[in-house]
Amino acid sequence: MRWMLAAVLVLWGASATAEGWHEPARGTAERRALMDAMRPQAELIFGAPVEFVVSRLRVAGEVAFASVVAQRPGGEAIYIQATPGWQSGYFMPDADWTAGQALLRRTGSGWAVAAVYFGATDVWWAEPIYCAQFGAVIPEACP
Repeated sequence: MRWMLAAVLVLWGASATAEGWHEPARGTAERRALMDAMRPQAELIFGAPVEFVVSRLRVAGEVAFASVVAQRPGGEAIYIQATPGWQSGYFMPDADWTAGQALLRRTGSGWAVAAVYFGATDVWWAEPIYCAQFGAVIPEACP
């Protein structure tokens, strides 16, 4: 059974390498920098403070893709009706409000968000304009 798990992990890592992207490990400076780049936009929508649970995080050269769920520090849920985003009408009805995706670009001073959306009801990052620039980190969305 252990050898099967090891084989799956090796194949999964090989798949990521074959795709040309890697996932920054938990606790690394690169992962922290990516989350810190997303945090100001999330705090405008949800109010501060916000932390993220990472679903997917991919980096290829100068671009990155993140799929996250926003929450309060310590795992506390965000009460969406009390957020600036709810008050301003940002959220669509019946959306998964705290789920978000971002496309990021490395700059001279770190990472910057090129596009981000929380509570999306579709795969907004699959548009040709994003595929042209970020296809290396979203290959399944870009033919």
